[in-house]
Amino acid sequence: MGTPPLRREQSRSVQPAARLRGEPRLPGDKSISHRALIMAALAEGRSLIDGAGDGRDVQATAGIVAALGASVKRVREDGLNVDYAVASPGVEGLHEADGVLDCRNSGTSLRVCSGVLAGLPFFSVLDGDASLRSRPVARIIEPLRSMGADLRARRSDSLPPLVVIGRSQLRAIDFETRVPSAQVKSAILLAGLRAQGRTTVREAVATRDHTERMLRSRGVEVRRVSENESGGGPVAWTLEGGAWLSPLDERVPADPSAAAFWLVAGAIHPDAALTLRGVGVNPTRRAAIDFLVRMGARIEETAVGEPSGDIGEPLADLTVRSSELTAIDLGPAEVAAAIDEIPILCLAATQARGRTTIRGAGELRNKESDRIAGIAAGLTALGARIVVSGDDITITGPTPLAGAATETLDDHRLAMTFAVAGLIARGATTIDLAESAAVSYPSFFPELERLRA
Repeated sequence: MGTPPLRREQSRSVQPAARLRGEPRLPGDKSISHRALIMAALAEGRSLIDGAGDGRDVQATAGIVAALGASVKRVREDGLNVDYAVASPGVEGLHEADGVLDCRNSGTSLRVCSGVLAGLPFFSVLDGDASLRSRPVARIIEPLRSMGADLRARRSDSLPPLVVIGRSQLRAIDFETRVPSAQVKSAILLAGLRAQGRTTVREAVATRDHTERMLRSRGVEVRRVSENESGGGPVAWTLEGGAWLSPLDERVPADPSAAAFWLVAGAIHPDAALTLRGVGVNPTRRAAIDFLVRMGARIEETAVGEPSGDIGEPLADLTVRSSELTAIDLGPAEVAAAIDEIPILCLAATQARGRTTIRGAGELRNKESDRIAGIAAGLTALGARIVVSGDDITITGPTPLAGAATETLDDHRLAMTFAVAGLIARGATTIDLAESAAVSYPSFFPELERLRA
């Protein structure tokens, strides 16, 4: 059961902007919004989630949580963000859904929820739209099976729909992820709450740590063990089974992945000054900001409040102005740290002096689309000099862009990337299936028009 595909006539034309000014409204962090809903369902009692992103992906997780027996009410919404009141019977009171759990286009919903379902003693089916059905799930099946749950998928365990037959008590495991994935790590840690003993997840490169912070804030001890305490290199996360989550009221920060589109827009436009308020600058999420600064982007950062140790999420106001960019080289570990922002960083590279190389970006082929192919085709159509060799991308700049028809592959990040390109291209840029932006950023195009006024 998935949402119907968007029709091809749902396209938008973006004209070049004479200038960019203002404060873009940003959606709540998508990763945190998903996890806040899921953890509210696991905690007995009432949780308030303030400022969750209201994109289609987060809506999918809200629907799954409700189908499993939690009360999920939208108490305030503004077309971009939503406040949720979640009342849950707790993990012991959740029940089998009446039908298929519809993840729509959300890989986070499928992967992270599968970790929860592995520890619940009933039958579940996770499915989604055509795009989600093309995304492999073997990486989540392997660890959860080893914990004692029964998971099955189509085509030799590779593709959704995903059947999960959970158990009330799982086995703790010590598991090393094969590719950097915060979603897989999160699924294992959440399953570990229902396991006997200590569950350990090892990563060659540390991925975003929202799940770990949010578990700690709800009373669960999650320990980080790293060979390099400065944050680089291999890292392991451990927790003891049998822990219970406490309900919590949480404010969701503005999404740094959404902010990246405006940071690039401001940096590459010749007459721009944009300010982004309350952006999450978690050290495991801010790589795109740091890469842009390395390229020469004029980004001023002002901290907003102080988080409590490694529990809270650090926030900052960001102001970006027109900049002269230079090329950089990104290796596989750096790509993993900014995997969602690579498409918009590729656009920045088209306006940077020199040759930018992005190496080891193969994980982009397993997103909502083959993003390597999509970004190469779209930027080439706009006049960029971009070469793809295997999973490596080389972009030479700066290159003037010219308006053209672009194909988004029904991928929200490609749609927004090509729209930002249209702000500096000569002539009109057409973005097909532009409404795919609503997956993560429902008001993106109205914001774009407002900022150019």
